[in-house]
Amino acid sequence: MELWIYPVAILGGFAAGFINTLAGNGSAITLFILMDLMGLPPKVANGSNRVGILFQSAVSTTVFHKEGKIDWKGSYPYIIMVLLGALTGLWLVFRVSDADFRNVYGFLMVVMLFVVLVKPKRWINPPSEKSNIPMPILLVGFYLLGIYGGFIQMGMGILFLAFTVLVGKMDIISANALKIVSVGTYTIILLALFATSGYVDWKAGGLIAIGQVAGAWVSSKFATSHPKAAIVAHRILVTVVIFAIAKIFIIPFF
Repeated sequence: MELWIYPVAILGGFAAGFINTLAGNGSAITLFILMDLMGLPPKVANGSNRVGILFQSAVSTTVFHKEGKIDWKGSYPYIIMVLLGALTGLWLVFRVSDADFRNVYGFLMVVMLFVVLVKPKRWINPPSEKSNIPMPILLVGFYLLGIYGGFIQMGMGILFLAFTVLVGKMDIISANALKIVSVGTYTIILLALFATSGYVDWKAGGLIAIGQVAGAWVSSKFATSHPKAAIVAHRILVTVVIFAIAKIFIIPFF
């Protein structure tokens, strides 16, 4: 590994950790570094990417817990369903081609752009009422989110926030807290399974994790203390979705 990759990986990890905590899709940065700069095969990059996600989730969870932003009692059913879905998603990792996923993901991000831009107050202001969606349907939704996250982490945060804010009627900070805990929980198991299958490069993943831990800590402190954190989170979310669309549909043609 060339020396210039080290600072790039750490800085990229910092950006990813910051973005993942407030919005999502930071894995677009880390997977680019792992595959395009470090030259890892897609499945090894997918597994190695989970190293930083695990550590950033641990840091963010600690901060959100200390600030009283996590409803542990009410979150357990959702966390369990996301975990079960993630295990299903891991099973799909070895059965769906990267090209097929890329096509689905790209069109999904276009839909998400409209979702996050229409009536932004739904994202910024706390909901005035609780969700009227029956619990079984909500649990199925969280299971499907888990499948996506287990399959490939990139974009998981965006989908998770869209579902929890718009369907689950959570405020964006509480939704972020649930996202962080859910992702951290299934990442523990998935990372172990990726590692036992030989799909983790610990040096590459650990290098990026250094930056992700720092980025997650800074972002978590901001999200739990700043009065305009919800507004900033929404703006970052919009920016990240636009970037994802550009990367999928525009950049590959140049």
